[in-house]
Amino acid sequence: MRILLATDAWTPQINGVVRTLGRVGEELRALGHTVEVIEPGRFRTIACPTYPEIRLAVRPRAGARRLLDAFRPEAVHIATEGPIGWAVRSLCLGRGLPFTTSYHTRFPEYLAARIPVPLALGYAVMRRFHRPSKGVMVATPTLLGELEGRGFSNLKAWSRGVDTELFKPRNDPALDLPRPVYLYVGRVSVEKNLEAFLRLDLTPGTKLVVGDGPQLAELRRRFPETRFAGARQGEELARHYASADVFVFPSRTDTFGLVMLEALASGLPVAAFPVPGPLDVVDGHGIGMLDEDLAYAAGRALAIPPERCRAHALKHSWRACAEQFLGNLHPIAGPPPA
Repeated sequence: MRILLATDAWTPQINGVVRTLGRVGEELRALGHTVEVIEPGRFRTIACPTYPEIRLAVRPRAGARRLLDAFRPEAVHIATEGPIGWAVRSLCLGRGLPFTTSYHTRFPEYLAARIPVPLALGYAVMRRFHRPSKGVMVATPTLLGELEGRGFSNLKAWSRGVDTELFKPRNDPALDLPRPVYLYVGRVSVEKNLEAFLRLDLTPGTKLVVGDGPQLAELRRRFPETRFAGARQGEELARHYASADVFVFPSRTDTFGLVMLEALASGLPVAAFPVPGPLDVVDGHGIGMLDEDLAYAAGRALAIPPERCRAHALKHSWRACAEQFLGNLHPIAGPPPA
C-alpha cells in the first residue's frame, strides 16, 4: 500500500510524536508498504512562537498538492493539527479523498497553560479538524473515553511501542550520581509540569532531567541542586535511563507518555500522578506508583523490582503498533481523483 503521512512534527524535533511516527514508518516499510512523509523540512518554515526549536511550514498547500499528485496515495493519514495537517485535510476534502487522523497532543490544555485561550474554544477547533476523519486514532482507552465525552466521534485505538533492544537494563550508565536517582526525560516546558517534580523533597538522592526546551535556562537557575543533562538520543539516552532508579513523570496533560515505556524497558518503575496516560500505561500492573503526592509515589516506587518493569515493556512492540495503525487506515477506493 502507498501510504501518505502528513505531519507538522518531524526530525530534528525530539519528542514522542516524532519517535512514534518515525518508528511506525520504519515498520511499515519493513512490511512492504511505501510511505511518503509530508513534513516541515520540505517547505519554508518559521519558528513556532515560544518554541523556537519547532519549525512550522509557511503556506504549505501548494507544495502539499504537488507531493500528493506525485505520490498518488492509496491511504492518507494526517498526524497533526498544524499548518501541514490543515493543508492536507483541505486538499483531501476538496478531492473527496478519505483520510484518517490521530490525536497525539492536548493542544487545548497546552494553549491554556501558556496563553488565556479557553479550553472550550480549543476543543471546538480540534473537533472541527477531526470531524471529517474516517478514524481518529487515540493512544489510550482513558483518552478515548474523554474525547467521546467532548463530542469526538469515530475514535479508534492506536497504542504505542518501545525499542526493547535499545532501552534495557545496562551496566554502562552515563552518569554516576548519588543514589537513589530520580529521572525525568522529556521536553522542558511549562505544559510538562516539571516544577512539580523539581520542588519535591527527595533527599537523600539526586534529581536528573534529560531534555531541552524553553524553560531549561530558567529551571537550571532556580533548581541548582538538580542535574540537567540536556537533550540526548539513541545510546546516550538509553545510558541515561540506566543511570537512574525511578522514573518520575509529572505531566498531567500527555496523551500517552512514550518515555514511560522507555523507562520500564530500562527496568525503571514509574512514579506519576493518577491521570490519563499513567493510568493506562502503569496502573494495575505493579510497575509503578500513582498518587497525588508525587514524593510519596517516588519513594514507594523504589521498592518495585526492575525485572517486573522490563517484563511489562516487552509486551509492547513497534511491529504491533504499526499493524494496529494499518488496520485503522481507510484505503482510497480506486485511483485517486486528480
